Amino acid sequence: MKHRILVLGAGYAGAYAAGTLARRLSPADTEITVVNTEPDFVERLRLHQVAAGQDFATRTLADVFAGTGIRLRLARVTALDPERRVVTVADPDGRAGVDELGYDTLLYALGSHGDDRGVPGAADHAFDVAARPAALRLRERLDGLREGGRVLVVGDGLTGIETATEIAESRPGLSVTLVARGELAARLSAGARGHLRRACARLGITVLEHTGVEAVEAERVLCADATVLPSDATVWAAGFAVHPIAAAAGLAVTESGRIVVDGTMRSLSHPDVYAAGDSVHAIGANGLPLPMSCASAGFTGMQAVKAIVGNLTGSRTGHVRLSYPGNHISLGRQDGILQLVDREARPKPAYLGGRKAARFKAGILRVSLWTTAHPTFCVPRRRRHLTPAPDASAAHAVPYAVLPHEVPYAAPHAAPYAPDAPAGRPVA
Repeated sequence: MKHRILVLGAGYAGAYAAGTLARRLSPADTEITVVNTEPDFVERLRLHQVAAGQDFATRTLADVFAGTGIRLRLARVTALDPERRVVTVADPDGRAGVDELGYDTLLYALGSHGDDRGVPGAADHAFDVAARPAALRLRERLDGLREGGRVLVVGDGLTGIETATEIAESRPGLSVTLVARGELAARLSAGARGHLRRACARLGITVLEHTGVEAVEAERVLCADATVLPSDATVWAAGFAVHPIAAAAGLAVTESGRIVVDGTMRSLSHPDVYAAGDSVHAIGANGLPLPMSCASAGFTGMQAVKAIVGNLTGSRTGHVRLSYPGNHISLGRQDGILQLVDREARPKPAYLGGRKAARFKAGILRVSLWTTAHPTFCVPRRRRHLTPAPDASAAHAVPYAVLPHEVPYAAPHAAPYAPDAPAGRPVA
């Protein structure tokens, strides 16, 4: 019987990992199934462009996985039972019944979603750009606004900055306001903050700093200082949270629900489960948790692949340096900021701004898309056979290394993780 590898999610981490596994493991020994809700590979880093009204070519996952032998299941993951090694899925549109998919090795890469932080009315009245359907709903709303329509973007993390500047540039007839809880873009260097302020002024964006939002209504936002801000379209960009599925399944997770792993992206509580992308709580080379980002998805996905291949084939497990060099921020199509950070994740004084930074960000996006469909480019496609596996009880009894900082603790779905303060949004 073939070893069943199940990959949940086909974003930057899941799609790359699945394609690489298919090119590294012999199809005679393994079968790989990817579960995803959408048939296309969604470039999440460009969803603010989608919301602003821009169109660009997309690639279907069938095209991305062509020739790999990967089985693609379009479905929504509803539950995980790691004791039975079963994942429950449902039809994306809810018309069909539920189904169960068994696995021998699971790669959990379900990513994250917008986090309303429990603010009253945010879930009902605000829009976000955390997923393509949400970005398209915002786009439709913006299409219906008249000249002078008021757009309010809540959150000055990278999501909020990119969304506000993109809308202001693409739709100059609208009035855009960016609401920051503290100082605008406080995590950037002084020079980069100055560049951002000049960009906002050039695009006509009103910036409100030190402003907390307490409630969102259909046509206005209520602030903590009793200020009332009229809004025809409120965009919520105050953070991201992970799906509660891992916590509900009993995996070792952080308080925010991210899966706690060892240095190889292997779950501390369930050795046959690996995690990558926004779903994982991974410690970087600097001793700090990796932020939710495209770069982190790439590094954790590569590490998970190396560990899975090594464990299944009996070969040495390679290690990826889990680093985070900085942020690439687009400010519309012709401007941007490249902010590097030091080992402690603090912004370095120097930054790159303007068209060079914009072109650099555009290049990163093109490379990210291309490498997803070509995960083993320039690397020999040596498909390894699996080594005979021990019996299941022995496999679960085998201990594996846990570093001092990797102390697992389980939590239900507690306080949501807020990556836009201070860790950041998914960026390249």
